[in-house]
Amino acid sequence: MSLASERRAHLAAQPELLRAIRRGIEKEGLRVDASGNLAMTPHPSALGSALTNPRITTDYSESLLELITRPLPDAESLIGELTDIHSFVALRNPGEPIWNQSMPAHLPPEADIPVAWYGTSNTGMLKHVYRLGLAWRYGKVMQCIAGVHYNFSLPEAAWDLLADGDTPQDRRNTGYMALIRNFTRHAWLLMYLFGASPAVSRSFLQRAGYETRLTRLSPDTYCMPWATSLRMSDLGYKSPIQSDLQLCYNDLDTFTARIHRAVTTPWPAYEAIGTHRDDRRIQLNTNTLQIENEYYSSIRPKQTTGRCERPNTVLRQRGIQYIEVRCMDIDPWAPAGIAVQTSRFLDAFLLYCAVEESPLFPPPGFCQESQDNFALVAREGRRPDLLLQRDGCATSLRDWAEEALDRIEPYARLLDAHSGDGGHAAALDPQRAKARDPDATPSARLLAALREGGREFHDWTLAQSQSHWEFLRARGLPDDTLAAYDAAARKSIADQAAIEAADTISFEDYVARFHAALGPAPVC
Repeated sequence: MSLASERRAHLAAQPELLRAIRRGIEKEGLRVDASGNLAMTPHPSALGSALTNPRITTDYSESLLELITRPLPDAESLIGELTDIHSFVALRNPGEPIWNQSMPAHLPPEADIPVAWYGTSNTGMLKHVYRLGLAWRYGKVMQCIAGVHYNFSLPEAAWDLLADGDTPQDRRNTGYMALIRNFTRHAWLLMYLFGASPAVSRSFLQRAGYETRLTRLSPDTYCMPWATSLRMSDLGYKSPIQSDLQLCYNDLDTFTARIHRAVTTPWPAYEAIGTHRDDRRIQLNTNTLQIENEYYSSIRPKQTTGRCERPNTVLRQRGIQYIEVRCMDIDPWAPAGIAVQTSRFLDAFLLYCAVEESPLFPPPGFCQESQDNFALVAREGRRPDLLLQRDGCATSLRDWAEEALDRIEPYARLLDAHSGDGGHAAALDPQRAKARDPDATPSARLLAALREGGREFHDWTLAQSQSHWEFLRARGLPDDTLAAYDAAARKSIADQAAIEAADTISFEDYVARFHAALGPAPVC
């Protein structure tokens, strides 16, 4: 019996461990007006404070909502809660639909894209200035790209079965890093199966300066003909400066040491920008990364942070609490941007990544082959007879995809054994259809809809978004649920005011204290 089979048997014998798995979602989406243009209004007060509302905040732009679920025990309750939050937004801000696509709506001139505002507290200003720094470093257009972040955790006792280590925290860290390595090896599969951003409006390309690199599909629509996800390609949310960081996924100590180096090492181009203009701070520092969250990756190890705590520091102190999958495109056919079936598949896929053996990457602990496969599938994943690299050998994407789905199936059945509904195994069926036929993928379906309907990308996406918005409003919410969201919004506004009133130091002193919270460079 293989090690993975033994581990599955142990999990099957302790179904309470599977019941204790938790998953959560952070879903981004642009507010737009009736014509699909970026909404230029402030964050709606009916949604509460973007600083303190735990369910509704903003990402980069004042117009870019981020809707956040609790960690929940199954896919149905997860997507149900995410849909409830969408319905609440639709009921309380009906005139501004959420753009249900990863690539942006029509954008105004870059200077007019509003940066998210979180009030005058030191905490709020830190978030705002960090975003100002992103604009200076990468431009505002790239920051308007949206996605779905999927959080996943296993209970502490599961790592006693799945990983080695002297303490529970050691075993948890070792296990999550092994999951991350297996995820990295297979993340291209998610790009192929769920990538849904092969096209973009001309206005985005003009703002970003990419127009000549894509094929013109219609007057206002450009695409990469075989692409699955422009969002995750080098056209989307990427940084060439960060491509040289090559973080180590073999162990948490080395990972955090390299992140520490990136957030403490100056970068010449950012030094040239400086930290202040006209006596106002425009970035937190001139280092390769202002803060840890600036690092763009398809997956992150995570630990909950408190006010003025640094993610890297709490990872070293308290260990990994969960992982965050960051490469999922918004599903334009799902009202909440992700379907229950997709959540079920992700659970099976991530359990597979956690349980299967996960050899260390060769030094320096960063797998360039996996990164190259990921980038290739984002750009050309539906190209006929596409070959990927697997341990230095060329292999067919289709063959590898079908093999991977076969290996994921036992984990889907393991999850079904305790849920009793067969939904996880059933979630593999449409993925097998996509592996056999690239035309069944979301990226191909979207391009086909544009060609067959003679529609522009912008017009098609606006129609989808408005249809979902009408559904979400008509769906409504039970009175007690609506009242609870209203109460949370009101409380968040009061909480923001209390934070602002409690500040006793200057913002510059607060920034210095925040940087000091990082602590000395870890020894590894």
